[in-house]
Amino acid sequence: MSLRPRITLPACITLFLMMISNSQAQVIGITGGKKAQLPAPYATRSAGNPPEIIEAPKGFLPNVPEGFQVNLFAAKFEEPRWLAVAPNGDIFLAESGAGRILVLRDSHHTGGAHEQEVFASGLDRPFGIAFHENFVYIGNQNEIIRFAYDPKTSKRAGEKEHILDVPRGGHWTRSLVFSADGRHLFVGVGSDSNIGIEPPIRAAITVCDPDGKNAHVYASGLRNAVGIGLEPKTGQLWASVNERDGLGDDLPPDYATSVREGGFYGWPYSYIGDYVDDRVKPQRPDLVARAIVPDVLLGAHVAALQFTFYLSEQFPEKYRGGMFLAEHGSWNRAVRQGYQVVFIPFQNGKPSGNPEPFLTGFVPDPKQTGVYGRPVGVTVAPGGSLLVSDDGAGVIWRVSKK
Repeated sequence: MSLRPRITLPACITLFLMMISNSQAQVIGITGGKKAQLPAPYATRSAGNPPEIIEAPKGFLPNVPEGFQVNLFAAKFEEPRWLAVAPNGDIFLAESGAGRILVLRDSHHTGGAHEQEVFASGLDRPFGIAFHENFVYIGNQNEIIRFAYDPKTSKRAGEKEHILDVPRGGHWTRSLVFSADGRHLFVGVGSDSNIGIEPPIRAAITVCDPDGKNAHVYASGLRNAVGIGLEPKTGQLWASVNERDGLGDDLPPDYATSVREGGFYGWPYSYIGDYVDDRVKPQRPDLVARAIVPDVLLGAHVAALQFTFYLSEQFPEKYRGGMFLAEHGSWNRAVRQGYQVVFIPFQNGKPSGNPEPFLTGFVPDPKQTGVYGRPVGVTVAPGGSLLVSDDGAGVIWRVSKK
């Protein structure tokens, strides 16, 4: 005889409604370029729920999957953000709050940065870092600059050289990456508003020559492409994008996507394809009709920031070629979401599975304001460990295989 409990009609209806509700709230995963089913605007009230950084318990370490371990790589930074690995293996860090770029080294291979030196200071909220020939490129809030340097020692060899103006303010992060052939520099510049109609360089990725010349918009309609990078198999440009606020807890999703030259991704007129935002006046149905559906949907308001593709052999096979992406965490949501690093599997240069939590544990209670940290930058250190900057706690975490 079956021991399955009998469900009454009202209970069945309740379960069905819960399943619908959950499926609408969890609009997370790969889309295949097809339209996703999203909740209606204002299904919940728009929440103003910023986090408060609280002191973690003594000995706190974030959570990782079985078979991994976490240790503190470096600490006592003022708003540590973008991480980049130089050609010689040195770790470059944008310490945005202090206006400087640092070089970190684990010379003794102990899993901690025992050497630290200032590469450049007096900068304007620096963020993106890229290396090309004998130059280090840096994304200041108001300009893209570069410094001549020695790739063998990471020592600066000259003063800053201005190569490109970018507008100050609004979303201030300026992300950088070079094309696979090194002939072009991509620059991510976010919007100055939530849903305003703005100059073309805003809410877009601009491309230029290494000296800043011939700059033009490569792709647009990307509200705030904080993370940009190249998928290593194909050389395809990818971006992680912070979508708009004010439409409710679960709308719209942030996303990660391949970026097509000349592509338009909706902002401000629509989101996730042709979902029109009626708050924007006047509308542009011609642009909405060509808005591209992103490849991977993340949680709404998770604040997707830097990502990296994993090519090392230290982690198990399932992680090879996949994307690790930092979610800084929500403020426009009643119950907190994000505050973690997720992993997105890839095969043959394309996402092959839904995002899954990897580095977690920063939020002791999603319904309360207190959080222990907020992931921002992600990179793979020489040897294959994952480094994650945390601008809430002011530290860099290191994840390695046990």
